[in-house]
Amino acid sequence: MGKKKIQPNYRRRTLRLPDLDHSKLAVLNSLASPGSRRVYEFALDQFIAWYCSEPRLAFNRIVVTRYRMYLESRSLAANTINQQLAAVRRLAHEAADAGLLSPELAAGISRVRGVKQLGFRVGNWLSADECSAVLGRASGTSLRAKRDYAALAILFGCGLRRSELVGLDVNDVQIRQGHWAIVDLIGKGGHIRTVPIPLWVKAALDDWTVADGISEGKIFRAVARTDKIWGDGISQNVVWYVVNGCAEKAGLSRSCSHGMEFPRTPLSLSSRMRRPKIFGESHSRPPTKTHMAKHNFDRATSDNAGNIDGAMCSRCGKTVKLENGDIPDEIKNEECRPEVSQNAAQIVRSK
Repeated sequence: MGKKKIQPNYRRRTLRLPDLDHSKLAVLNSLASPGSRRVYEFALDQFIAWYCSEPRLAFNRIVVTRYRMYLESRSLAANTINQQLAAVRRLAHEAADAGLLSPELAAGISRVRGVKQLGFRVGNWLSADECSAVLGRASGTSLRAKRDYAALAILFGCGLRRSELVGLDVNDVQIRQGHWAIVDLIGKGGHIRTVPIPLWVKAALDDWTVADGISEGKIFRAVARTDKIWGDGISQNVVWYVVNGCAEKAGLSRSCSHGMEFPRTPLSLSSRMRRPKIFGESHSRPPTKTHMAKHNFDRATSDNAGNIDGAMCSRCGKTVKLENGDIPDEIKNEECRPEVSQNAAQIVRSK
């Protein structure tokens, strides 16, 4: 009987290119969001290119720390560095699960700390006049101009992301309690919400859908140079180019961080617009026997040029013109009576 061989305690410390590609594919397959897959794929490609630049480099905690120092030397933002380090940690865990890397080394890589962020960035938000200027550059009589104006109106008035805008369907726009809204909108991370649509945004949207005859499917379609509709939708890059072109025509400076890496709309328009609070907006209680309900002017109205010049009550539909940028006090204290309002009856009948 021969002597039993002792298996050596072999622990892998170096990952070759096929191993990295296999671990990268495992990381991407574990992500459900297309946006997360795009971001992680870019971060892993950057790390693999740096890792393979030096031959026979071990994949351990010291190497990942050196990579963090390399990212800091590029003067990247703290969020960008932490995001790329999160992708590298995920890569190490998938490599350990596949038996390509020692679990001890993967645990050491997970202990690499990210960059501490001091404070937060305010961002570059647009004022009401700048929004009107951008919208004015998109107005026109062609199909492309109507589509661009409707897209910008939804971005400004409803605060949708680019991915939500391009995936907007005709059946998503419905009437709820006498008001137009985007019902059951699935946003980032699978969150579901309902977004109200101001009347001036709905008017711009109807102008586009009536002009191109869209009755089902995606609302926004591609427009050829011959001013004809083709295809069944648009990409997020189309929205980026629309906002970028209108912002440059309006004379606004371009602010697009990492534009070549992650195409984002400049001036923080389509990534996540916060709906501005309308003048005189209040959250009054519903009318009761002991409480007189006041007007709830939570919707803005605009003129033909797209400039905000008034507000509308969401209960009774009464419209009022702004005086020095605010609603008159006598109208604010006026009792709201939805049952006797003609404007509210017209909105309900439009269903």
